[in-house]
Amino acid sequence: MTFQDQAAQDPEVAEAVAGELRLMDPAVRVSRALAAELLDPEFVEVGASGRRWTYEEMLAALPEMAGDTEGGPRYEPAGFTGSALAPGLVHLTYETLHGGRRARRSSLWRRDPAAPDGSRLRMYYHQATPVPESGPQP
Repeated sequence: MTFQDQAAQDPEVAEAVAGELRLMDPAVRVSRALAAELLDPEFVEVGASGRRWTYEEMLAALPEMAGDTEGGPRYEPAGFTGSALAPGLVHLTYETLHGGRRARRSSLWRRDPAAPDGSRLRMYYHQATPVPESGPQP
């Protein structure tokens, strides 16, 4: 089954991918309010540098991070795969290319069960692992 087929069959996977792509949009990255709509209040990230980020740290730093200007290099995502682990919980994996560097990425998107109906999935966890430049990579 292709990823497009999977996303068409599972609207939560499609919603998580759409959120992931929005977080790569420079207009969202420079707006604390827009980014906050997509990040879970308990958000944690382990970045490609190995640094651990919390929700508040990420919202404060995001406007200054790479990929935040319209004219600058942007994240180029590829190879999305997604799985609904449970209702309201989606796991995504994909790769990005940014400034000549590749990273493998994994994220968990969840819907707060206490939130009103119609609330959206928000990124709960994200991890980026750099891909070494030398040697073949599967």
